Formats: sequence, C-alpha cells, structure tokens
Amino acid sequence: MAKPIVAIVGRPNVGKSALFNKIAGDRISIVEDTPGVTRDRIYAEAEWLDHKFLLVDTGGIEPAESDTILTQMRKQAEVAIATSDVIIFVTDGKAGVTATDHEVASLLQKSGKPVVLAVNKFDRPGPPPVDIYDFYNLGMGDPHGVSAVHGLGIGDLLEEVFRQIDIEPEEEYDNSVIKVAVIGKPNAGKSSLINRILGEERLIVSDIAGTTRDAVDTPFERDGQEYVLIDTAGLRRKSRVDEQIEKYSVLRSLAAIERSDVCLIMIDAQSGITEQDSKVAGYAHEAGRAVILVVNKWDAVEKDDKTMKRFEEQVYTELAFMTYAPILFISAKTGQRVEKLFPLIQYVSDQNALRIRTGVLNDVINDAVIRMQPPSDKGKRLKIYYATQVSAKPPTFAFFVNQADLFHFSYQRYLENRLRERFGFEGTCIRFVIRERTDKNKNG
Repeated sequence: MAKPIVAIVGRPNVGKSALFNKIAGDRISIVEDTPGVTRDRIYAEAEWLDHKFLLVDTGGIEPAESDTILTQMRKQAEVAIATSDVIIFVTDGKAGVTATDHEVASLLQKSGKPVVLAVNKFDRPGPPPVDIYDFYNLGMGDPHGVSAVHGLGIGDLLEEVFRQIDIEPEEEYDNSVIKVAVIGKPNAGKSSLINRILGEERLIVSDIAGTTRDAVDTPFERDGQEYVLIDTAGLRRKSRVDEQIEKYSVLRSLAAIERSDVCLIMIDAQSGITEQDSKVAGYAHEAGRAVILVVNKWDAVEKDDKTMKRFEEQVYTELAFMTYAPILFISAKTGQRVEKLFPLIQYVSDQNALRIRTGVLNDVINDAVIRMQPPSDKGKRLKIYYATQVSAKPPTFAFFVNQADLFHFSYQRYLENRLRERFGFEGTCIRFVIRERTDKNKNG
C-alpha cells in the first residue's frame, strides 16, 4: 500500500514548519518568525508507531505584490486538498481565531477531506487554557492543543490523524501487473506519451503546462503483459501561475512514485535537466523504484552524430546518483522509439525484483575482496564475514562485518559496482545494510 500523505495547512506564522520538523524528527524546513520563509524541502517521510507516511509542509507561500494573503492561502489549501489523505489544520493558540482561519476552514470543509485541527503554541504542560474552546467555532471538530516547539500533544494529534486514514487500499492490482508512473515536470510530455502508447487521445494534451489536473490510472495490456499507466498532474493553471505553487507539482509525482513499480522520468530534451527533474528523480531513487530516464521531444533537437552522447553525459552528470538508470530518447509526438519502452519497462522491473542466492552472492563478494583489500584504520581491517540478500524491490543486501565504521562508502560503491558487473541490476538502485558481528559470534 502507498504511504498516506498528510499535509500541514494554515495561515502564515502559525508554526506549520515547526510542527513539520517536530513530526519529521529533523530540522528540514527553515523556521523564522517572518511569514513566508519556508522555501526549500517541504516533503519528508515520517513514522509514528510503525505507521509510515509522507508529511507535507505547505508553509512558506510568499505572496506576489498583487496578491493578498487570502488568495495565496486559497491556492495553498487547494494544493493540499488535491494531494493529501488527511490535512492537519494548524492555528495559533496565542493569537486566537482569525478571519483567515475561518476562510481556510471553509475551504477545507468544502473539500470533504478529513481534517484534524491543531491549536499550536500551547507551550506549558497540563490542560490547555480555556481559550482553546474558541476554536470550536471553526467547525473542524475537536481542537488538539499542541506545542510544536516542545513536542507537547503531538502523539495525541497523530493518533487522531491515523484514525482518519483508511488503512485499506482502495484498489489493488494483481502482482503480475506492472504499475508504471509517468512523472516529470509540467509540459514534459507525460500525457502525450500515454496517448501515443494507447493509440488514442485518452488524456488531455495541451501546450499549456499542467492541463492534466489529477492523477489518472489507465490499465493497459501489451504482448500478454498487463500494465497500469499512472499519469500525474502538473498542478499548474492555464492562466498565470505563481512560482511558489510550482513546487507543489512534485507532490503528484511523489504520490504516483509510491504506488508504482517502474518510474518513467520524463525529461524535456529542449530544456534539459532542471532542478525539478533532479527532485523527482531523487524521490524515485529514495523510494527504490525501477527507473527509466525518458528524454522526450528528441525530434525537436538539432543534432549531429555526437548530440545524443553529449546529452547522455549531461544527464548522468546532473543525476549522478542515478547512473544505473537506462536512458531512452523518444518523441511522443512522432512515436520515435516509443516501441522500445515496453521491453525496457519489463527488463528494469525484473531487475528491481532480482534475487541472488546467498552462495552465489558470497562468491562474488569474496572475489571482489581478493581483488581489492577492504579498508583499514589504526591497524584494524574491515572483515566481511558474509552477505545475504534480505529483500527485493529494491535489491537489498545485509553485510555482516567486524566493524561497521570501517565499511567506508567508497568500498561499498566498489562492491556495488562488482555486483552490477556480475548481475546487472540495471534500472534499479542497490541498498546495503551493515550489521556488526565480532569474530567470536561470526558463525552464529
């Protein structure tokens, strides 16, 4: 089941980022008293009592000169509503209920999405002050007094959040079905590619970025293999678009990645690799999905016999963490090389699910150790007793060693390269889990 998405919503300066950081367990968002300072990372994977979920900080909208805060809050709420499973509506217990709080509450009520009301800045232990009862006027149910700074009331808040989440998946596909997420920045040609594959204008295609408003699942069969193609919304309007809202277009990709087996990361050949491409690719990498880098609009690029090679080098330079992913240059418009996608999707899906027998794996590891001695420090050398694959999707290997801190990243990369040389693993990341064992119990 895909991880649920929990969005934190509220007017500026109520403590959304502080709450985000406390729940995520890391100071990811910038926290200042000035409204509109959250500019960078707004997504984090969080966990509470064995419940894993994706947390979204919708703070930091910086109003343009011609826009009012209310207008910005409306757009922020629309984005959160469109992408989340549950919304945490944060208010300021010291400031009390404001007109903007009422406006946001009205938007959330109309959405039909579950909402949990958090009244922040109740920083003293014990029962909340009687002022908390004023927040019943928002019509959002019971207010939960919290202190994002001190962590008070967070457990009760999250308990209510998970009461609102339907833990049963809405739709399950058979394990033989390959779920393919078509992701990338707006106007990279995601819908055009799916239309080309389906051979019909199933999805809206326009030169205006973001005309696909919602994620769309399209079951499809080809050469006996069943697929589900997941198209993602760009979350941009046909009219003028604020730069800040563009950040939230990544949310659709994030949700689609969570549900997918294979990610087609669409790259616009005309604009090259952008920061948003890197972010989307990073989420697919972190999620451990099989990946194909699909360079679209290749027909529109002026080229010579070295253009493709140069572009490929640029892609792998900008996405240095994803050099394992194959690149396919296509044109969704003309159909150029689109037919090559299907065997490649099947291939990387199989690679992502590949399992290696322990005996064969250790033969490869032992041979690699003989070729290059493990690192040492102060006379102590790393010993790798044995390795075993503990899971697939992505392939994950546990290494039992004498001293974990001697297993340097560079040597892990060396062993990863040896595994790729021997077994392929093309289109998938490889994960290592390091477990320490002493000589005395190494065979235990």
